[in-house]
Amino acid sequence: MGSKASTVPIYAAENCPAAIRGGLVMSWQMWTAFGIFLGFCANLAVYDVGPIAWRLQLGSAFIPAVPLVIGVYFCPESPRWYIKKGQYAKAFKSLCRLRNTPLQAARDLYYIHAQINEEADIIGKSNYFTRFFELFTIPRVRRATLASFVVMLAQQMCGINIIAFYSSTVFVEAGASQLEALLASFGFGLVNFVFAWPAVWTIDTYGRRALLLFTFPQMAWTLLAAGLCFIIDEDSRAHLGLIAFFIFLFAAFYSPGEGPVPFTYSAEVFPLSHREVGMSWAVATCLFWAAVLSITFPRLLRAFHPVGAFCFYAGLNLTALVLIFLFVPETKQRTLEELDYVFAVPTRTHMSYQVTKALPWWFNRYVMRRKGARLEPLYKFDGATAHDQVDAVKGSVSH
Repeated sequence: MGSKASTVPIYAAENCPAAIRGGLVMSWQMWTAFGIFLGFCANLAVYDVGPIAWRLQLGSAFIPAVPLVIGVYFCPESPRWYIKKGQYAKAFKSLCRLRNTPLQAARDLYYIHAQINEEADIIGKSNYFTRFFELFTIPRVRRATLASFVVMLAQQMCGINIIAFYSSTVFVEAGASQLEALLASFGFGLVNFVFAWPAVWTIDTYGRRALLLFTFPQMAWTLLAAGLCFIIDEDSRAHLGLIAFFIFLFAAFYSPGEGPVPFTYSAEVFPLSHREVGMSWAVATCLFWAAVLSITFPRLLRAFHPVGAFCFYAGLNLTALVLIFLFVPETKQRTLEELDYVFAVPTRTHMSYQVTKALPWWFNRYVMRRKGARLEPLYKFDGATAHDQVDAVKGSVSH
């Protein structure tokens, strides 16, 4: 699972044009949500078959794996990997499959070649362990490491896995029977999958950072509301219904935001020279804290009770919101090469800009409703960016 979680987002990010990279890379998370939903379906399907149920639940994962293995055989290799290995003919052939015309393939072939040569001149010869230490020593790479660490850590801080891992336990604590808990878990999995679909469009329209800044406050108040609903008398029909409602609402806000963004973001922020080791570090961070969460939540539940546990994770959502606001730059519709400039901006400069310019502008624009408020951009690119290219294409089509 760790190898898959590291490889698939990198593969997708390296193959996709910048204008649609976010939507295609996040499809990995969308179909992961679908797999989780299928797992809840399997739990319901074998609910009443006796002691053999757990064997059937585990074995059912083999069924979708078979067509997946067959499909992987038809996928082209990453052209960036081919160029890194000096196999330019194969890289061009791969790009021809991934782009609309050979001209676009030739353009991107040269673009990738120039970027790899520039990175090689800066970094020189290095091995995997050297590149790992450079995640924390080279300023541009260190900023990407920090940003990917924050979004991965935030995925565990938001509390999604206390529901994904312990959904049946949570609903039983809310007074549900075993079957009702499985049905509620099924509903959670369905909401998680259905609401991941909008992110295919919104992640490249509104941006990764914007989605996170919008959805984290929503996840905080929905978790808080779900926790407070445990105070309602268990004999009331509203007790279980409201808890399930706010948990489903929490999942609806998670799926288009913190669900797809961390893996999409971490796959694109590192330069090619450090992409595999950087993504490995980011995924290891995510899965490590997922393990910590799965080990500690039962004890947390006993010590804090459901009300305290849910309120605790609601507070962690607000903490994650502050971290994202300060340390996570926007990467929407930037080529992997343009991101070198984004992460060349010092962290202190980025934090200062967000606190002294972006935050006052947001307050004036959306709280005071001053439509004339203007925000000076932090990044100034020379030439046409990916966003400009998309606008140019739309204009040519309309004319």
